Amino acid sequence: MVMGPSCGLALADLGADVIKVEPLEGDNTRKLLAAGAGFFPVFNRNKKSLAVDLKRTEGRDIVHRLIDTADALTENFRPGALDKLGFGHEALARRNPRLVYCSLKGFLDGPYQHRAALDEVVQMMGGLAYMTGLPDRPLRAGSSVVDIMGGTFAALGIVAALRERETTGRGRLVTSALFESTAYLVAQHIAQFELTGEAPPPMSVKRPAWGIYDIFETADADRLFVGVVTDTQWVIFCRDFGLADLADDARLRANGDRVRERAWLLPRLAEVLKKYTKEELAAKLEAIGLPFAPISKPWDLLDDPHLKASGGFLETRTPGGKSFHAPTLPLALDGKRLPKRSDPPAIGEGSRELLSGIGYSTGEIDALAKERVIVLG
Repeated sequence: MVMGPSCGLALADLGADVIKVEPLEGDNTRKLLAAGAGFFPVFNRNKKSLAVDLKRTEGRDIVHRLIDTADALTENFRPGALDKLGFGHEALARRNPRLVYCSLKGFLDGPYQHRAALDEVVQMMGGLAYMTGLPDRPLRAGSSVVDIMGGTFAALGIVAALRERETTGRGRLVTSALFESTAYLVAQHIAQFELTGEAPPPMSVKRPAWGIYDIFETADADRLFVGVVTDTQWVIFCRDFGLADLADDARLRANGDRVRERAWLLPRLAEVLKKYTKEELAAKLEAIGLPFAPISKPWDLLDDPHLKASGGFLETRTPGGKSFHAPTLPLALDGKRLPKRSDPPAIGEGSRELLSGIGYSTGEIDALAKERVIVLG
């Protein structure tokens, strides 16, 4: 629902011609509501849709002919599911040795490889939910972060395999997985445990690596996150907030010292920072170059002046005609954000063009549509 489409989105935004092969009734994410309502619109721009019945011989023939012309194929099925339809890696590699075949899975090869996986499943078993929640209440991160990361690494693997193919002339089997992506995300906590012998508590337990790294109340009953993460920043902070006594305090000279003194230091700083309104404090911190952040909700970003000025949102229209704004990839090439070439496709939008491009006549395409082998958008 997210992992496969996010891989295709990354490639499509970077300029690839991406074809979404879906059932006649369309991808299931087209119909999701509530927390899933944004899945299809966000992850399927810049793609064409081929709606085809793969249970029919004629439908499989269409996709085989399409794959014969392809640089890469991505699939997000249970292990072995596509082999039964004739679209497994070995079969397609024989047809098209240059094909880069990318499988997006729950797990790489090993004892878990046949298990079903979801973002929340791997967050729980991989320790990310533990690090996100309260000590006795694991909680998934507030985004499909592992799905998106797994899809992004899949796209990276595809690009690497295509680059290698320029030398070898042959494609590769690329596999990206959710569980292993989660392990990568929590690597710093694993290393901390092994290197220090200390089991890190969830991030909700305030034990950061920096002395001043917290949320502070402001005079107008708002809040601001403030970070002072280097000894140089500490000197600047004390100077500009008139805290000469703290700057001279031997107990606070190094960051490690300030971490140990957080119990009394943070309440003292809270008193100082609460004298400023949110706007005043933000302006002061920005002027002296210290890290800070307002506490925002995702939809607050729609009015974020930086994202608006830098082209961070793409105005997008759903197949049903509703307009919304989707963030572009977090990249700039030669200083320019990546464009939207097309909105998320309607079911079968692009089918006629695609089939014509691989040799089907207008009459054959119309007949396939009449027989419900394909849907023409």
